[in-house]
Amino acid sequence: MKYNEKVTNRMKRIEGQVRGALRMMEEEKEVKDVITQLTAARNALDRTAALIVTQNLEQSIRDEEENGKSPEDFVQEAVNLLVKSR
Repeated sequence: MKYNEKVTNRMKRIEGQVRGALRMMEEEKEVKDVITQLTAARNALDRTAALIVTQNLEQSIRDEEENGKSPEDFVQEAVNLLVKSR
């Protein structure tokens, strides 16, 4: 799968959030603030994983329909990936 700029930019922002949380820990910031940062990073990862699965599913369905095949297997695989990511 080719990952577009939207996805890679999201991952770079998440990387920044994780680095920020690490810096906060090194600076002995309040636990509440560190957890807030980590929660934001986790939520961003969840949304990014869903976006990647969605984009892949859309492309797979298009490809299968062009080849005259049923996309049901890809839909089930996408659902399984989303469940696994939780």
